[in-house]
Amino acid sequence: MEPVVPDGVQVGPYQGHDTIGVVTESLHRWLLDGWTSDEPPPRLEEDLSFVPKDRENVIYTYMYRVTQNTNLKNPKRLQPTPFSKPDLENPEGSTLYYESPPLFVNLFYMIAVHAKFRSDAERLLGWAMMRLHFATHLVYRPRRYVLPDGQVLDSNGNPWAEDNQSDGLHMEKVSLGLVEDMTVGDAVNFFTIHEAPYRPYATYLARACIRGPIVQPSGPTVISSLPLETMDRESGPSRPNGRVSGRMQTRPRRKPPGPQGFGLRPLEDDSENEG
Repeated sequence: MEPVVPDGVQVGPYQGHDTIGVVTESLHRWLLDGWTSDEPPPRLEEDLSFVPKDRENVIYTYMYRVTQNTNLKNPKRLQPTPFSKPDLENPEGSTLYYESPPLFVNLFYMIAVHAKFRSDAERLLGWAMMRLHFATHLVYRPRRYVLPDGQVLDSNGNPWAEDNQSDGLHMEKVSLGLVEDMTVGDAVNFFTIHEAPYRPYATYLARACIRGPIVQPSGPTVISSLPLETMDRESGPSRPNGRVSGRMQTRPRRKPPGPQGFGLRPLEDDSENEG
């Protein structure tokens, strides 16, 4: 479902529509970069039915399932981005941006091997498992923010660069781990459907995040010169420790654009019933 925004609000493109493809490409690159033997590197193949005609070793990488990470579900509300752009016409103002809630997904990969001799295939599988064992961060780069006007920025509001090492950047991370997700019976059916012979295999889980578009409200938003002063105190007698005994009132927060929550109601004020 697309985010519901008022008329005149600009909505940018999807930020993470290519995330799954980037994870797969990073998996291939991680395997190839780790090959240090004098022998030719194994061929990476996604077609399980492919059988080499010579003695070429093959590592099959196949993403077979995608699920949502239910432990990291977020509410369907827009959140302000960690940066804002200065308003050239108004030096005291800035334009705020809002981002859609992310979608955390689990990507399941099958790693299978093929060689002329079964023992060589098992050795190749052992090497691939050890190589993937150290892929704690399959993807680790500064997060990209694609604005409605096409600009690509990082979390500090600067032009995005993959090799940026500035302090305070929000990083995009993808972890990879060995899991037991497919039984032998499931694997036999899986290879049969693809008209491929049964091969030694292992299953891996990659955790990634797909992010929605950036939303830009209409017109600049003026930011207070004292953004940290979010609470005011009522006048009242002070305590011995110097604190004011009066109640604290919060300033109303700026309402982000987006759909209203369903079935929500404010907390009741029980201060009058307190002794």
